[in-house]
Amino acid sequence: MLTTALKLGLAALALYVLIAFAAWLGQRRLMYFPNAARVPPTAAGLTGISEQVMRTPDGADLIVWRAKARGRQPTLLYFHGNAGGLANRAQRFAGYQASGFGLLAMSYRGYSGSTGNPSEAANLRDALQAYRALLAEGVAPENIVPYGESLGSGVAVALAAQERVGALVLDAPYTSIVDVAAQQYAWLPVRPLLLDRYESAGKIGRVTAPLLILHGALDSLIPLEMGRKLFALANEPKRLIVFDFGRHADLDQHGAIAEVTRWLEVTLGRDERR
Repeated sequence: MLTTALKLGLAALALYVLIAFAAWLGQRRLMYFPNAARVPPTAAGLTGISEQVMRTPDGADLIVWRAKARGRQPTLLYFHGNAGGLANRAQRFAGYQASGFGLLAMSYRGYSGSTGNPSEAANLRDALQAYRALLAEGVAPENIVPYGESLGSGVAVALAAQERVGALVLDAPYTSIVDVAAQQYAWLPVRPLLLDRYESAGKIGRVTAPLLILHGALDSLIPLEMGRKLFALANEPKRLIVFDFGRHADLDQHGAIAEVTRWLEVTLGRDERR
């Protein structure tokens, strides 16, 4: 007969397997936290930025915010972070717009009024479509700068590893979502079970464009060590800026917009003060 301790152990194991299975089934709900509200740029306090709808080949309608670059300035192909939506980045967009940068900010499926459900495969396909839309508008590859924020850093790295771009900016990047999930859900077997992996560490070596990484030393969601590791794996030319008092989503408050603007102008040769 089974002892009481063995029965309890088997019950605990069965419960663990059940929880792990439920987490596997609902893993994308645990990974993505979309704000589905559709907020026009004007309602977010922006002028000179238009809302567009990008229809994907599989029938999804993606909300895109678009502004043309001024003069010779580059266009930021912006991939936002996990929480919120485009409207939550309005102040950041305004900061770069003031410097004359162009913008194409793509909302993931399920975010900001976009239809469909987010996944790594869908996000990467949609990012490539957004890149090609810029090319079709006549924006030269050397004037396209993917900007990946948090979750979006994995999208930006994958695109820059595949396509020609002028530069790459990563804000609070990770080595992989697997590493982030293993840190947050240490009690679950996430490494073999995770579907959306965003393996930036394995792709960054294929990026040949100049790279800028921004990271907060006090980031508790994606630790600075991940940004440093990704930086070490990247090709030159590259620069890492650590904000000593920066956390995960507040780097603009510590001067990130000015740092990115200055770096892009110098790196791309658009600084008229030189």
